[in-house]
Amino acid sequence: MASLDTQSLLFEEKPLHTPSLAEIRDVLALGLKSSFTTVNVEVVACPDLTKAPFHLAGQGLNGSPTLVEIGGPPYLLPTVDRTKLYDLVSISQRALHDANKEFIAIGAGAGPFPLVDSNCEGMYNLRYTPPGTVVSESYLAVISPSDRKVSVRKIPNTETRCALLANILVAEGKPGQVLKVSCKRRTGKKDFIASIRTCLEGHYGERAVGLGGVFLLQTGKAKQHVMSPFSETPLNTEEELNEWLNFFDMPAPLINVGTLVTTECDLDLRLQHFHSFSTHGHAGHYHIDTTPDIVEYEGYFTVGERIVRVDKPVNTHKFGRD
Repeated sequence: MASLDTQSLLFEEKPLHTPSLAEIRDVLALGLKSSFTTVNVEVVACPDLTKAPFHLAGQGLNGSPTLVEIGGPPYLLPTVDRTKLYDLVSISQRALHDANKEFIAIGAGAGPFPLVDSNCEGMYNLRYTPPGTVVSESYLAVISPSDRKVSVRKIPNTETRCALLANILVAEGKPGQVLKVSCKRRTGKKDFIASIRTCLEGHYGERAVGLGGVFLLQTGKAKQHVMSPFSETPLNTEEELNEWLNFFDMPAPLINVGTLVTTECDLDLRLQHFHSFSTHGHAGHYHIDTTPDIVEYEGYFTVGERIVRVDKPVNTHKFGRD
């Protein structure tokens, strides 16, 4: 199946509030202490994220960092719209307003279902170099309908489609200063990303702040889900959705990519969305660690300058957004 023509899609764009890294550092260093026993937040030079333990397609997170949300859960629930196939490269180029820039695109979305003839999770992690070189370090996770076991596969360089919904950080992948957030032993009820997001929301209020990047679940396990093949019957309730999803406790280390934003900006946004992959055959949609007493997180984030909303559903709902 061909992806939708990117030029024909509705793109909506708004600037985000962009506090300094030092200001965000101070907000999180104070706020996260109510959620974790040990908190260390620093402004650092971004390490080379292509190396272990992160294995990203690009070295850094800087250079016109843009948060891109494509589609949304209404294209999946209650029934799937299989026409919603998107080309991540051309969407990223249009979001950056420049087809001649190198960029990275990392984040969480529904996977390219035509590639495996099944609905799947996508862990997007690619680098594009003009005039047309794609390096994909992306993965997909697909459920076997017979035994509901997960199979994790590398997405090849030739496959740049995502489906239905995605939350992607698009940036030039340049080195530079980033926010490093390290937390150990969770004492709060919220997951790592929700803890960060609610700290920022509490401080900045209606001023929308967005982050994108990568974090490592270093020890312990995480509750994650992988979607089943597309449902033949409508999924109308959270109970039906949770029965259709497949939940797992997946072991560290898990490499999580995605975005968060503190308000919806009147763009019907998903406030947080991270998917994880690993070097040991586990991947899925991150919910929360299940080992709070031993969990350790280390994340690197950049501050989004803009939010770009692509193909926002006309008929929306708040169903299926964690």
